[in-house]
Amino acid sequence: MYQIYNTVSNLPDSWDALVKHDIFLQSNYLKALEHSAPANIRCYYVGIFKEETLVGVAIIQRVQLYLKDMFRNAQVSCAKDFLKDQVSKILKGNILVVGNLMHTGQHGIYFQKESISQQDYLECVFQALEVIERNIKLDQNKTIRALVFKDYFLKDDIHTQTDFFNKLKLYQVAVQPNMMMDVRSNWNTFQDYISDLNKKYRDRYKRARKKFNGIVSRELALEDIQTHEKQLYNLYFNVSDNAKFNTFILSENHFYQLKFQLKDNFKVFGYFLNNQLVGFYTLLLNGTDLETYFLGYDCEHQYPNQLYLNMLYDMAEFGINNNFKNIVYARTAMEIKSSVGAEAKPMVMYLKHTNSVLNAVLSQIFGLMNPEQNWEPRHPFK
Repeated sequence: MYQIYNTVSNLPDSWDALVKHDIFLQSNYLKALEHSAPANIRCYYVGIFKEETLVGVAIIQRVQLYLKDMFRNAQVSCAKDFLKDQVSKILKGNILVVGNLMHTGQHGIYFQKESISQQDYLECVFQALEVIERNIKLDQNKTIRALVFKDYFLKDDIHTQTDFFNKLKLYQVAVQPNMMMDVRSNWNTFQDYISDLNKKYRDRYKRARKKFNGIVSRELALEDIQTHEKQLYNLYFNVSDNAKFNTFILSENHFYQLKFQLKDNFKVFGYFLNNQLVGFYTLLLNGTDLETYFLGYDCEHQYPNQLYLNMLYDMAEFGINNNFKNIVYARTAMEIKSSVGAEAKPMVMYLKHTNSVLNAVLSQIFGLMNPEQNWEPRHPFK
């Protein structure tokens, strides 16, 4: 048995106890998202029950994809313009995502293995997807164009459910890896991390720190985030707008809402030059995992002051000094993240176009959304 909830306030009392291992599934994060989600994303929450007991949950996001959101200001050739147009015709419109489109990783499903089989759990999730799809058509006359089960590591148990995915004609597609750094047991302080760098990368670290040139980093309290809300958003948008492909734009109050709901489990660190905010990064404290979140910077200071590289070092320093076991750097910018010690963990999605003809070529088309990036893994440690 399953139940679909349209708002966080209606979730059953036992929800948070079941998902205490993952902040992205907990009601406080979901509440923040409900108040500050991108304009094109709407969340649904699925509870799966055995008799009266909640034994599984799923987060489903309805995403409305439009050309202006997918492809930004990157200059491309006429041939690529044509390809973009073809991709947009196939992908634009409404899709349903099982998971969180706003963060790298599997943060959409969870069930108690001792209470329900994975097959029965997935069948319930798919039934809920069909109901949501049908209701969107009835209420708004909108057709769901694609279904996505988002972000799974290659060793995840879900890959044993080949009969389920084959029956529903969901294709497995590789996506960009998740860049993650395991915190070594001998790193009791950040100085231990620096000592483990080989000479080339230790010198690189020292050069990056020198290039700060008077920039000061400090954590922002809730009131600071509210004061700098417009500046934070503009700095975030500088980075987001330069992405070749994106599926959403954050709302201006997103960081405030996360800090308001998550309190000490959400951190915002600002970089100031002459009391002017020139960059920031955000972190989510998720059990033993430190999850890096959105960031932004003034392009004028990015290269001269090596803001992005210094942010990566600062994220590592926070994670090590606060005893996290793993630092999740997420996808994109793989090579520079590799240079500070992150390793690429391959990930896949399962997806399906609701048009059977287009579904047959969807795996090839998806390559245009996630172009292969040639990059060289770095080995910064001794």
